[in-house]
Amino acid sequence: MKTLYDVQQLLKKFNIYVYVGKRIWDIELMGLELDHLHEAGVLDHDTYMRAKLVLEHEHRIEERREQIKNNGG
Repeated sequence: MKTLYDVQQLLKKFNIYVYVGKRIWDIELMGLELDHLHEAGVLDHDTYMRAKLVLEHEHRIEERREQIKNNGG
């Protein structure tokens, strides 16, 4: 699992489709959904951790993008 798309495909296997309208919010909601799947025992720890790392990486990218946008540059 390497991309946000991979995480979306994983969630899709559980009939979870996330679209809030703002990418950073989508990433945060996907993280919550992963937490719930892991807590329910339907997602193994290795897959959970890899997906969470992807989301953390994407979240940092989005934060930087928003920061640049808000600073006018």
